[in-house]
Amino acid sequence: MSSHQEEVKLVDLGTDKEKKEVNVGTGMITPIREELVALLRDYQDIFAWSYQDMPGLSHDIEQHRLPLNSGYSPVKQKLRRRKPEMSLKIKEEVKKQFDTGFLAVARYPEWVANIVPVSKKDGKVRMCVDFRDLNRASPKDNFPLSHIVVLVDNTANFTLFSFMDSFSGYNHIKMVPEDMEKTMFVILWGTFCYKVLSFGIKNVGATYQRAMVALFHNMMHQEIEVYVDDMIAKSKTKEEHLVNLRRLVERLRKYQLRLNLVKCTFGVKSGKLLGFIVCQKGIEVDPEKV
Repeated sequence: MSSHQEEVKLVDLGTDKEKKEVNVGTGMITPIREELVALLRDYQDIFAWSYQDMPGLSHDIEQHRLPLNSGYSPVKQKLRRRKPEMSLKIKEEVKKQFDTGFLAVARYPEWVANIVPVSKKDGKVRMCVDFRDLNRASPKDNFPLSHIVVLVDNTANFTLFSFMDSFSGYNHIKMVPEDMEKTMFVILWGTFCYKVLSFGIKNVGATYQRAMVALFHNMMHQEIEVYVDDMIAKSKTKEEHLVNLRRLVERLRKYQLRLNLVKCTFGVKSGKLLGFIVCQKGIEVDPEKV
């Protein structure tokens, strides 16, 4: 099982002052690879390197709503105690999101939740919010996600692939203004609410998938596949891949959806997809899952 271990080359799309490296497969002939790199350079504005690079999707495409079932009263959680060094890390993350425009200061809240910090390998903190009380009061959104088996089957047996992941995907979608204050959370420095979709809120997957279907409805199951924030461009020939990829990046630019450069790989003959290896031969088992 070595097909997924295809060599990739880091290609710099940036300048001498700022590197913007992306993974590009080495299995293509030189002219096709050069055309692919030129295409990525022309559309490098579809990539984001920080929260400031995310203008967000238009309200006309999708917004997240938080309707409530009858019979539920608002819950106000009290500020939990935590170590001072952890509080400072949380403050740093809150400030970063506030400066970007993801958060707003809120007063006299009805719903109040606490931060649940999750330590990362680099020493930083992933800031999750304990939305369990709010989620219990919210009805389920039954918008369907793609069937993974069908998606994987429909991706295999193609010659060339490009695997893409959106940058901080959920934060591309804005909250409905009247529902923002329901996402209130408390820290030692005050109370804040989300202006954009936040991880942990009920139905975020359904909302994001609905947005992706709105963007790519006439491309899905044809030249691309979409599963929440994962996008795969596929083709039978190398020349066709450039056409399909150009159509996809034009759609990304038009609707201001940004990709995470670190998690993207372009022009490879095989790759990992939702726990499987897909390639021209078909489907293989991911050795890391065995």
